[in-house]
Amino acid sequence: MHITLEFGGGLELLCDSVKIHNVDVELKKGLEKLTMKDLLAWVRTNLIKERPEMFMKGDTVRPGVLVLVNDCDWELSGQLETTLQEKDVVVFISTLHGG
Repeated sequence: MHITLEFGGGLELLCDSVKIHNVDVELKKGLEKLTMKDLLAWVRTNLIKERPEMFMKGDTVRPGVLVLVNDCDWELSGQLETTLQEKDVVVFISTLHGG
């Protein structure tokens, strides 16, 4: 499944400073849909190059990371259970900034 991932607010630094990633995510064997939980596991394994603890805590994103699926806050669509479709755009923005 082709998905566009965008990282901002400093999260791009965890992915070799690349903000936009056009990726193809394979569905797990036996599954018919891709959920945000599956996508986050894929991102942790395939895109995060350093300090994954800055992006994820357990199976979800850390507090302070805004997640948008097609410009809609994922909290309105089911968070980890949000089902993704072909060509969806998922944006991760850190709202926490050091000083």
